[in-house]
Amino acid sequence: MREQWQTARQEARRWEAASEGERRVAAQLLVLTERGWRLLVDRRWPGTRTANVDMLLVGPGGVFVLDVKNWRAAPQITDGRLHADGENRDSHVRKLLRMTRTAEGAVASLGLSPVAVRPLMVFAGQRLDAACGRVRLLGEHEVGPMLLNEPRRLRSPAVRAIGDLLERAFPEYEGSYLMSSAEQQPTFQRQGLQKEALQGQGDDGLFDIEGLRDAALTEAMKAPIEQWMTFLDPAQVPLVRRNWSGPARISGPAGTGKTVVGLHRAAYLAQRTSGRVLYVTYANNLPRVQSTFLKTMSPAVADRVDFRSLHQWAQEFLRERGVGVRLHGDKAETAFSLAWKHVGRGSRLVELDPAPLYWREEIDHVIKGRGIASFEEYAALRRIHRRAPLRRAHREAVWTLYQTYEELRTEKGVHDFNDVLSLALAEVEKGEPAAPSYAAVIVDEVQDLSLVGVRLLHALAGDAPNGLLLIGDGQQAVYPGGFRLSDAGIDVRGDRGQVLRTNYRNSQEILEAALAVVSDDAFEDIDGVRTPGRRDVELTYHDGKVLRSTRPTVAEHDQDLVNMLRALPTGSLGDVAVLCPSMRAIGHYQRLLTQVGLPVCLLEHYDGRPVEAVKLGSYRRAKGLEFKYVCLPRHDEHVNTRSGSSETAPERQQLARSQLFVAMTRGRDVLWLGSVSPAAPGTPQ
Repeated sequence: MREQWQTARQEARRWEAASEGERRVAAQLLVLTERGWRLLVDRRWPGTRTANVDMLLVGPGGVFVLDVKNWRAAPQITDGRLHADGENRDSHVRKLLRMTRTAEGAVASLGLSPVAVRPLMVFAGQRLDAACGRVRLLGEHEVGPMLLNEPRRLRSPAVRAIGDLLERAFPEYEGSYLMSSAEQQPTFQRQGLQKEALQGQGDDGLFDIEGLRDAALTEAMKAPIEQWMTFLDPAQVPLVRRNWSGPARISGPAGTGKTVVGLHRAAYLAQRTSGRVLYVTYANNLPRVQSTFLKTMSPAVADRVDFRSLHQWAQEFLRERGVGVRLHGDKAETAFSLAWKHVGRGSRLVELDPAPLYWREEIDHVIKGRGIASFEEYAALRRIHRRAPLRRAHREAVWTLYQTYEELRTEKGVHDFNDVLSLALAEVEKGEPAAPSYAAVIVDEVQDLSLVGVRLLHALAGDAPNGLLLIGDGQQAVYPGGFRLSDAGIDVRGDRGQVLRTNYRNSQEILEAALAVVSDDAFEDIDGVRTPGRRDVELTYHDGKVLRSTRPTVAEHDQDLVNMLRALPTGSLGDVAVLCPSMRAIGHYQRLLTQVGLPVCLLEHYDGRPVEAVKLGSYRRAKGLEFKYVCLPRHDEHVNTRSGSSETAPERQQLARSQLFVAMTRGRDVLWLGSVSPAAPGTPQ
């Protein structure tokens, strides 16, 4: 490092046009070019007549736009503003941010997320490490170590291609130079230097856009599944950077990158606003995983994005307001069991389904989930996603069951999960004291929320520009019930409703297997549009495969599963998920895998960090996640089991197929489908 530093100082002195401060900073950065970074110095700022960009740096840590200052007085941050020598210097921050936006626009054509483009203000002769909004302020001795410690976001082909693109987008001045590590040797461009030096990187120095995307995808496939992909599809980048005039929605089939866009959007907004961003989902395991991903992707703003499950946020909010909540699932379940015993078991409901589960779901997801307050409102309700027809007499019986349950629950002095959301909504609507203020609210897997939950989040964000972003896909709904956005007073018509149509996760073989399960199940999305089960999707990945194992006994089936896991390449267990439809099945396979010496990490404990263990969990907990290898033992039992009468069975079977579809589409490279059939042949696949 010392030798490289001395060499870099000698080379930096050759650049006669630079100020002494820029030469000292350049000397620090030239060391990075020996470690895969590429440096562009003193480039023209496109769209301006004479303005220049001091430095552009591209490397494993991303893209950095540098503004070098050689101020006599030390910079200071006061109330979020930049000062030096008693003067306000915010104009320098604003100028650097405009330069950064120009760079973001240039690299967007390659699919590089704006999150990977960061502004740095570097002060020669100062020791400093601070922040002024999105801009990081560093002294000349702090900038090199900071960049070397950045997590790896780009690999060598991407660094070369992005450097080439920025070189063309930001033309050179006379006397400027370009540093490249293509052959571990600096390539200087000074007045009189032959143009061939600019291109002296070999045939692989330049990539077309399609070639870059292919190279980035190939490199990403080699990494653990948790490693963040900085590249987005060019169709996704505008959604991350877009200025929405009000509530917006991003939808699309499984595998189209909706959650990826949502997380990049959260980081983008956190970089550009002073407020906090709330990122909400229904499942309580996803916030931990998503928080880990964001910290890897954009650690500088990670502490300004709050990841919460909806019920977790509501409970915290009510606690802060001093509203008493006694959430007790077991006692609430007991109250319903008693209500069923007293008024349900002998009612006309048993004509349609004698099992109480369907009717508990009717209360949870239809009556309380929609905040219905009267029987007449319930009697006239169109029950979205509930196919079993209920005549008035049946609805009267349901309402009696609901009222009895509420009376018994109240007697026990406990709340259920729906009560938590209703209480939180009432508190937000009071307006005094003011509801929590968020710069933006992003809702992932919105189709799994209740109508009351969506109303709550809409009340928080309102209709402000960029305030509310809803992400989800009605085909992947894994809970009964349903609603329309119009029921919540949310309008996303026009260009505020965007649909992604390119699948980046599944190969055609895996996707075809999954679509075969739901091809006959048309569904109504939350925008009210009826959509066929088989949708047209563009594919970008073609190497995945489906493996099937059908055995006559459970023991033989399970042995096939163990053999498949043991045959994977060394170090691959962390990329495997074994997904099950029920807690009973999860317990069975946790015992099996542990007994044969395979490490297990339950999805409810998984936090998004790489761990060399098989992920094990339910179909529902796998939502929003993806894995290189997905195994679904005895996958067809859940959808083939006939439960309830003929009136409710079709609805329950469609919901089971939707859950299986979600599980199948989590797989990227291999989807293993196990079955048990007494008449099965002896071959496993």
